[in-house]
This record gives sequence, C-alpha cells and structure tokens, in this order.
Amino acid sequence: MSTPYPFSAIVGMDDLRLALLLNAVSPAVGGVLVRGEKGTAKSTAVRALSALIPELEVVHGCRFSCDPAAADPACPDGPHADAPGAARPARMVELPVGASEDRLVGALDIERALAEGVKAFEPGLLAAAHRGVLYVDEVNLLHDHLVDLLLDAAAMGASYVEREGVSVRHAARFLLVGTMNPEEGELRPQLLDRFGLTVEVAASRETDERVEVVRRRLAYDEDPAAFGAKWEAEEGALRARIAGARALLPSVRLGDGALRQIAATCAAFEVDGMRADIVMARTATALAAWAGRTEVLAEDVRQAALLALPHRRRRNPFDAPGLDEEKLDETLEQNKGEEPESDPDPDGPDDGGGQPPEDGPQEGPQDDGSGADTEPVPVPGGGAEQKPAAAGEPFKAKALTVPGLGDGTAGRRSRARTAHGRTTGARRPQGALGKLHLAATVQAAAPHQRARGRSGPGLVIRRDDLRQAVREGREGNLVLFVVDASGSMAARQRMSAVKGAVLSLLLDAYQRRDKVGLITFRGSGAELALPPTSSVEAGAARLGQLPTGGRTPLAAGLLKAREVLRVERLRDASRRPLLVVVTDGRATGGPEPVALASRAARLLAAEGTASVVVDCESGPVRLGLAGALARDLAGAAITLEELRADTVSALVRDVRRAS
Repeated sequence: MSTPYPFSAIVGMDDLRLALLLNAVSPAVGGVLVRGEKGTAKSTAVRALSALIPELEVVHGCRFSCDPAAADPACPDGPHADAPGAARPARMVELPVGASEDRLVGALDIERALAEGVKAFEPGLLAAAHRGVLYVDEVNLLHDHLVDLLLDAAAMGASYVEREGVSVRHAARFLLVGTMNPEEGELRPQLLDRFGLTVEVAASRETDERVEVVRRRLAYDEDPAAFGAKWEAEEGALRARIAGARALLPSVRLGDGALRQIAATCAAFEVDGMRADIVMARTATALAAWAGRTEVLAEDVRQAALLALPHRRRRNPFDAPGLDEEKLDETLEQNKGEEPESDPDPDGPDDGGGQPPEDGPQEGPQDDGSGADTEPVPVPGGGAEQKPAAAGEPFKAKALTVPGLGDGTAGRRSRARTAHGRTTGARRPQGALGKLHLAATVQAAAPHQRARGRSGPGLVIRRDDLRQAVREGREGNLVLFVVDASGSMAARQRMSAVKGAVLSLLLDAYQRRDKVGLITFRGSGAELALPPTSSVEAGAARLGQLPTGGRTPLAAGLLKAREVLRVERLRDASRRPLLVVVTDGRATGGPEPVALASRAARLLAAEGTASVVVDCESGPVRLGLAGALARDLAGAAITLEELRADTVSALVRDVRRAS
C-alpha cells in the first residue's frame, strides 16, 4: 500500500486545511466542497485527511460498519446484540464520476439469485462510506441520477434500495467531500447546499511558496516512505489535536449572543432556508473546540460565515462567489453582545479561529454597459465597434430539443437511451452485458429448465437467456450559439434584448447539463469566442464582453459553426448538437453574401444538424430573412417574443422541420 502524502506537509491553502480539519473534529458540520483550478492539490489534500481521522469501533464482520455501542437495529447484517467489536481506520471511499447506480447504492446479488434461488443484497459505496468519508472528485460532472441518490442519503442518513424484488434499508451517514474545477461546469443548487463548507483554492503567486511546493513534491515522489517518516511527528500532533478537540466539543457553549450573530448574518445575506444557520452554528462550535476554547467568540462566527455562506448566497449560476466582508463585519458589529474573554490554546497552530484571508473574493461593482468609453472603434471589414451593451433581464426560456432518440451523456434536454431512467423494454446484449432485465431473463430461461435437467431450486441460465434492460431518459446536448454582432444588431436597446435572450438560453443549458459554445460574427469574419465547454458561466462572461459593429458575414459564422461541430463529433460522437443562430438574417460584405450564407446553411442541414434561428428583426416592417435562413437550415425560426411565450409548446418539441 502506497504512503499517502502527509497532510501537514501541504504548503499554504490555510482555508482548505482548516475546513477539512473542522470536519474531522465535527462530522456534523456537513462536509466540504473544494473549488479550484486544475493542479492545485485539491485531491491530494482530501486524500491526506483520511490518515488523521481517528479509528472506529465496528461490529466484527458487519458489512455496514455498525457501531457495537449503538448498532443499527435495522442493519441487513443484524441483529448485533452482544456482537464483538473491532477497531479499524475510518474509510475514505471514492465515488467515480462514471459509477453506476448499482455501484453506489448496491443491488441484488444476481449470481446468488440465479444460482441458488435466494435474494441476497450486495452493498454499494454508500454502505462502505458509513461513518467514514465519501469523496467525489469532479463532483460537478457526476450524473444527475447519482446526485439525486446522494441527496437522499445525505438528507436522511440512510440508503433505501427498492429494486428487483429487494427491499433494503441501511444507515449511510458519511462526511461528503467533493472537489471540482468550475471551468468544467457548476453544481446543481440542491447538491451545492448539501456541502456544509466551501473553499476556493488557487495556486500561489509567491515564488518562495511555489518553490517549496515543488521541493516537497519531488522529495515525496522520490521516496514516499522516507518523506512520510519525516513528517510523522507533525502528523501525530495533528491527530492528537483532533482527538482533543473532539473530546472538548460537547463542552463548547454557543451563547445567545453568538447565535444571534449567526441568525443576523444569514438573514443579511438572504440565504435560502435554515440549513445555513445550523451549519454556521456547528462550524463556529468546532472552531472554538479546535482553538481549545469552551465558548464561541465573534471571530469564530466570522470565520464560520466565510466558510459556510459563499455557496449559499448566490442567487443565480452566473453570480460571482464570495461574501462582502465589509457587510459581514458591519452585521456582526450591529449584533454584538457581551462575549467571554478569548483564551485560545497557546500551543495550537495559527490556522484556526476566525482569521479569514485578506485577499479573499469580494463583490465589486458590475459594468452596466454605460461607461465613459463611447467613442466608436473601427472594425476590420467596415463599420465601427460599439461599446458592449449590458444584457437584458433573463427569463425562463422554452426548452429547445433535438429530435429523435440519442445515446449521449445523461442530462435533461433531449430524449435518449440511457443507463438509467424508465425501463421501456428488453433486448439481447450487444457485447458486454449492461443493466440486466431480470424478469425478461427469467422468462427467456423458464421454458428450457426441464430440457436442461434442472433438479435444484436455482435456474439453469445460459448466455442466450440474458436480457439487457432498455431504458429511456434524457441526454445533455452541445448547444452551440452563433450570435450576430454586426452593425445591424448594434442598437443598444436591441442588443441588450438579444443578450438577455442568449443569457436565458445559457441559464436553461446550465439547468439541463449541456455543453455550450459561442461563435460571434461581425466585420470581415467569425470568431470562436468560447470553445465548447461545460462551464456555462464562461459563456455568460464572454457574452457580457461581446462588442458589436461592422458588416454581417453570416456565411462565415455558419461555416465556423460547421467546423466546430465537425471537431466535436470526433471528440464526443454520442453528444448530439443543437445549433442556435441569433440574428436578424441579414448578410452583407463580400461578393454574393446572401447566396453564400444560404449554401453554408444547406451544408449544415445536409449533415443533419438540428437548428433553431432566433429572429431578432424588429420594427413594423419585417423582411423575413431569418425565416428564409431557418428553411435553408431545415430548422425552426422563433422570435425573441416567442422564445418565452406559451404559444410555442408544440414548436419546441421538434426544432427541425422535415426536409
């Protein structure tokens, strides 16, 4: 077994280390979500924590890690009356992004059911993680059906399995730790709220600190055992401090003054529900215990707010994370009451107790598009560039779907054959057996039992009898926006409405777990402003910076989209694209611009690309150019008004017209 990287050898990242240690002291805090760019040792820090968690007493032989002092009366391996206990290290169970539902919650032991004719439950990862740590790397990429199962288990402290004739309930209380790179997409709000604390990590910009990180990592890679031995004293001190803080925790007093500060802070930042108040109270109590105190101080409440509120105060997916620390200090001061003298542990390290980073994320004024730089700038290809207009107020957009039945990544947009969802039938497996359709398998094998000489309780099953479940669910798509940023779109009020519509569609794509890309065209060409990504936030940021002006090279925008889609088909062939062209349909610049745009559109239609044209033409007289473009694309055309109207429900079910 390889030696894990020592927790105490991690350089910097004080907030991350503190958040993990607080959860080790008090698992009731509710876990940690670690957000940060790639290569910042997020996974290293989380895995290093497992060596510091105190050992557990478990019932010997129990697959569900029951505590012999308080065994679960409903344990599937029970009852455990007077069962002997055994000490073992707390487990850190890793949930792979591509794990199946059966792997997570457990399932019927098919081998025993078919061979012995008995119902036997095979536990999953939730059972293995009970009383330990469940670690999800790239948690933002986790499939929605697994997220739902995690939410249920985290809320109830138990896992319920009702499937294939098996009905099992077992305890599943675990410390949930997730890591993610926000550039790859955000988390659903429901799962985000389940993490007690969140921290943002980034690589240090200090030369000396970066040098030390590299030096320690090279030393560890050269000889992990020797490196671990070098830090064993520090690791032992951390274990002792965690054990001491755990013992002190029941004695910590959360006074009325601190509780009022917690409630006032949550109210001031308008967080949803009461979970934030409870998490802040538990975090502040753990901070006091970590500092060796039996009273919660204002500094504990402040640090608890910085760890527990940033991911809860966000009002929509595109807001920047973080807290306004000036507002936080003002709220704490206004609700300050009498508090005891601070008496921290003089021997403890200086990584706890209400000392937030001075350079943490802060809110700042937002650009509303009305700045002083109003002089137009020349644009290649003619015309003048206008200052970017602010996006209009987003709205709930109608669902645009890709027709047919796909096989793409699980999501919430278009119909698809998936590994989860409702079972619609059974078929013979093609290649490796996927999800077994038990009833269909038994039905296929039953008529042949006498001919096969069956004499015992089990069925005689052969390969030809196996049937695989066919399930239908929803997939995520690649939504590629092609946005006209030419001079004909440059009127500030008009472009603001267009940006608001695209922002609404981006919000819809976020909720439906899509990938998005953004192409803009103006002047003399088209630009891939945002390569296809799961980070819808990045799309919103690029949209806000979009300038306008110049001619309308519509053909260039469509051809750029065709090239991007060609590359994406090679990278991810199963993810079906949806092309959303936002334009008034005009085409100018170069020889025969209208004919070129029509030919480019027909090329996309010939390749089977599902398309929607959002018609941005306004005024009493309309030329209908966007409608002509939609016909060339073999797609549908809707106006900005229709994008949010209730009258197009039939239209959005099939965005592509019959050719």
